[in-house]
Amino acid sequence: MNVFEILGPVMVGPSSSHTAGAVRIGLMTRKLLAQRPVEAVIGMYGSFAATGRGHGTDRALVAGLLGMWKNT
Repeated sequence: MNVFEILGPVMVGPSSSHTAGAVRIGLMTRKLLAQRPVEAVIGMYGSFAATGRGHGTDRALVAGLLGMWKNT
Protein backbone atom coordinates (compact mmCIF):
# COMPACT_ATOMS: atom_id res chain seq x y z
CA MET A 1 0.00 0.00 0.00
CA ASN A 2 1.26 3.48 -0.79
CA VAL A 3 0.32 6.95 0.41
CA PHE A 4 -1.91 7.60 -2.63
CA GLU A 5 -4.06 4.56 -1.87
CA ILE A 6 -4.54 5.84 1.68
CA LEU A 7 -5.42 9.40 0.67
CA GLY A 8 -7.94 8.60 -2.03
CA PRO A 9 -8.82 6.48 -5.03
CA VAL A 10 -6.16 5.62 -7.55
CA MET A 11 -7.32 7.32 -10.74
CA VAL A 12 -6.10 7.32 -14.29
CA GLY A 13 -5.42 10.81 -15.54
CA PRO A 14 -3.26 13.82 -14.93
CA SER A 15 -5.11 14.95 -11.79
CA SER A 16 -7.20 12.70 -9.59
CA SER A 17 -8.73 15.72 -7.84
CA HIS A 18 -10.11 16.86 -11.18
CA THR A 19 -11.29 13.38 -12.17
CA ALA A 20 -12.45 11.60 -9.00
CA GLY A 21 -14.15 14.73 -7.68
CA ALA A 22 -15.81 15.42 -11.00
CA VAL A 23 -17.11 11.85 -11.29
CA ARG A 24 -18.61 12.16 -7.83
CA ILE A 25 -20.26 15.46 -8.78
CA GLY A 26 -21.78 13.80 -11.85
CA LEU A 27 -22.94 10.80 -9.82
CA MET A 28 -24.56 13.03 -7.19
CA THR A 29 -26.33 14.99 -9.91
CA ARG A 30 -27.62 11.76 -11.42
CA LYS A 31 -28.85 10.61 -8.00
CA LEU A 32 -30.65 13.93 -7.46
CA LEU A 33 -32.32 13.54 -10.86
CA ALA A 34 -33.25 9.92 -10.00
CA GLN A 35 -32.68 8.91 -13.62
CA ARG A 36 -30.16 9.01 -16.43
CA PRO A 37 -30.08 12.51 -17.94
CA VAL A 38 -31.06 12.87 -21.57
CA GLU A 39 -29.17 16.13 -22.08
CA ALA A 40 -26.78 18.18 -19.97
CA VAL A 41 -25.32 21.66 -20.15
CA ILE A 42 -22.19 21.68 -18.01
CA GLY A 43 -20.50 24.84 -16.78
CA MET A 44 -17.18 24.73 -14.97
CA TYR A 45 -15.84 27.33 -12.54
CA GLY A 46 -12.61 27.94 -10.66
CA SER A 47 -9.86 25.39 -11.14
CA PHE A 48 -12.20 23.14 -13.11
CA ALA A 49 -12.64 25.91 -15.68
CA ALA A 50 -8.95 26.80 -15.74
CA THR A 51 -7.57 23.28 -16.23
CA GLY A 52 -10.59 21.02 -16.57
CA ARG A 53 -10.28 19.91 -20.17
CA GLY A 54 -6.57 19.13 -19.91
CA HIS A 55 -7.13 17.20 -16.68
CA GLY A 56 -10.06 15.20 -18.07
CA THR A 57 -12.67 16.91 -15.89
CA ASP A 58 -15.13 17.21 -18.78
CA ARG A 59 -15.03 13.46 -19.44
CA ALA A 60 -15.19 12.67 -15.72
CA LEU A 61 -18.35 14.77 -15.27
CA VAL A 62 -20.02 12.97 -18.17
CA ALA A 63 -18.92 9.59 -16.82
CA GLY A 64 -20.55 10.41 -13.49
CA LEU A 65 -23.75 11.56 -15.16
CA LEU A 66 -23.84 8.26 -17.04
CA GLY A 67 -23.43 6.34 -13.77
CA MET A 68 -19.91 5.10 -14.46
CA TRP A 69 -18.01 4.43 -11.24
CA LYS A 70 -15.68 1.71 -10.09
CA ASN A 71 -14.99 1.32 -6.39
CA THR A 72 -11.46 0.18 -5.69
